[in-house]
Amino acid sequence: MPANPAGWLVTVAKNRAVDRIRRDQTLRRKTELLVPPEETEPMDDTAIPDERLSLVFACCHPALGIEAQIALTLRSLGGLETDEIARAFLVPEATMAQRLVRAKRKIRDAGIPFRVPPDDVLPDRLAAVLRVVYLIFNAGYGPPVRRELCNEAIRLAAMLALLMPDESEAHGLHALLLFQDARRDARVRDGSLVLLENQDRSLWDAGEIAAGRRALERALSLPARGPYAIQADIAAAHSEGASDWAIVAELYARLAELEPSPVVELNRAVAVAMADGPEAGLALVDAIDGLDDYYLFHSARADLLRRLERVDEARAAYGRATELAPSSVERDFLAGRRRTL
Repeated sequence: MPANPAGWLVTVAKNRAVDRIRRDQTLRRKTELLVPPEETEPMDDTAIPDERLSLVFACCHPALGIEAQIALTLRSLGGLETDEIARAFLVPEATMAQRLVRAKRKIRDAGIPFRVPPDDVLPDRLAAVLRVVYLIFNAGYGPPVRRELCNEAIRLAAMLALLMPDESEAHGLHALLLFQDARRDARVRDGSLVLLENQDRSLWDAGEIAAGRRALERALSLPARGPYAIQADIAAAHSEGASDWAIVAELYARLAELEPSPVVELNRAVAVAMADGPEAGLALVDAIDGLDDYYLFHSARADLLRRLERVDEARAAYGRATELAPSSVERDFLAGRRRTL
């Protein structure tokens, strides 16, 4: 208890108010960049009803590569630091810093106008915008959890679904974030990470799960089902009384066909291990290339080796995962698993 509780509350409230004013001023300055200097009237040729979402669309200019669009938007508007963006792209921080510098230089040299695009080009920028919103949520999901980022990502996803009601992926992303956020209170207990199979499902937010199901139904009712709709379907398969790992493995196989990547293959391998046993899962994990610097690769491999009672190999894999883990919560969890061997 502070020595002067009332004074402490006033100080904290004042500091929070100052932070809010500074954020609003920063957003207002960035919003002014959307209007060419010669214009005196506000732009009204866009259907985007939200200033921050407008800025995201503006930053995702097609003259930049999609990775540069996403990285620059996350840095400029998402409030993410360069190291956080680098982790999202699974690249070293120095590499991401160079990408950001090159993107800014291209904007300057090519004179790319950062203004709200007209309605007819919004679908062309949707993929990058969806990825930005998804990565903002992931950065907030932690651990440690940053609620303001999760809430902002869910709000932006809901706005996208309203703005583009015939886009399956907009509804799919909204559903995915709702399903994921519903588990937030069960993911950490007494400062320690809790795996999905050990979570107290009574702590899951039933209202968010119901809203996620409605968004998923809308996504699946539309054509051109994409990766976010499939990932939302995977999250839905976990949201019953118990996870249906056979369906999850099948959905990850479908996702791998649509959007092949080592991370998707890793998730599929884990689902196969849960459905068919650790030996089947480990065979798939060991066939994956390109994830040696990804802590979850070594964590998953360590867990499968532990279940197969290959203790020395499991200990080494847990050690590597602990070295690479981005937060103290994850490092403590992995070190604890290693000590139990």
